[in-house]
Amino acid sequence: MAPSDSHTSTKALHADDYLNLVTDVAPPIHLSTTFRFPKEPENLLPSQDPVDEFDGKNYVYSREFAPNATRFEAVLSSLLKGHAVSYSTGLAALHASLVLLNPRRVSVGEGYHGSHEVISVVSRLSGLEKLPLDCSAESLGAGDVIVLETPVNPLGTAFSIKEYAEKAHSRGAYLVVDSTFAPPSLQDPFAWGADIVMHSGSKYFGGHSDLLCGVLAVQRKDWQKKLFEDRLALGNVMGNMESWLGLRSLRTLDIRVQRASESSGKLVAWLHEALKSSTEDTSTDKGLVRTVLKGIHHASLQNEPWLREQMPNGFGPVFSIVLQSEEYAKVLPSKLALFQHATSLGGVESLIEWRALSDGRVDRKLLRLSVGLENWEDLKNDLLRGFKALVEGMQG
Repeated sequence: MAPSDSHTSTKALHADDYLNLVTDVAPPIHLSTTFRFPKEPENLLPSQDPVDEFDGKNYVYSREFAPNATRFEAVLSSLLKGHAVSYSTGLAALHASLVLLNPRRVSVGEGYHGSHEVISVVSRLSGLEKLPLDCSAESLGAGDVIVLETPVNPLGTAFSIKEYAEKAHSRGAYLVVDSTFAPPSLQDPFAWGADIVMHSGSKYFGGHSDLLCGVLAVQRKDWQKKLFEDRLALGNVMGNMESWLGLRSLRTLDIRVQRASESSGKLVAWLHEALKSSTEDTSTDKGLVRTVLKGIHHASLQNEPWLREQMPNGFGPVFSIVLQSEEYAKVLPSKLALFQHATSLGGVESLIEWRALSDGRVDRKLLRLSVGLENWEDLKNDLLRGFKALVEGMQG
């Protein structure tokens, strides 16, 4: 097993070594939902507490624990620096955090629309009151929750985790950080005061646009136990195949995220530099960018002093551009060859989305870009060709 001070890439490959059941280098796919009890009658002991009794190998039924999910959680626990629990989707993970903490009030930003849908369901059942993210600290009480998404969807801009942790803790409230857009090793929310760290694992943990999952990480062992118990009761577990795909994908998480984040940073810097120029000549790259784009959003463009401490290794592979018109935003994705027009993010392929198709609240001139593993200069040229075709088409 990897030493605790190992780097992220090493932990991703060895944090689950202690769970090896066979000699295979690549963990096998365990598809069974049920497992044989011991043959010896003396070892047949009625269960008192399935969570406490689980030792990482004594599987009974996959709604409780399953081999691939257990390994997936072992690696994530090492990477996230907390006790990880996996779920069927990211929204199931958010729901689990609210069930665990059972707040009377939740403070949340605009961010991902799905989070508001979960809060709406919980509110219908419990009377949970939703407050804006910028509400006063006095609006919160003991046991309440701030849900902070950073970087935020769809912009890719960031908030100070430390600031919101201090705000929550000053009132006896808790901070849940959705760090989906900044997986290890871009950001460690626990280092800045988060109580619970959440991820839509469908994105970077999966990394190949082929699985759904959610993850919570906590540093309190009693919270992890309660999350396992609640998951057992509600049944929102990852499937066996998804767990295996997730484990496979974590092996390359560090190199994928670093490469995509680096490419995203280069694209953002190029677009930003073009927007700062004064040329209107569409025969030049800068002129094309200025003709099509009105603005760009990404954490790398923020100048807050805390940001480079919170995100020392890059600012994430997702950013947004605002175009000069709604028509430009609607048409541009069809002019691109390498950026595929689809929702979601975090896969090896680059995606672009006219975000209004998924979230009616956002500016209809906004496009969200998720940078994958293609060469960044190829992506740059793809955008330039798209900008040129867009301008020529509108002029024609």
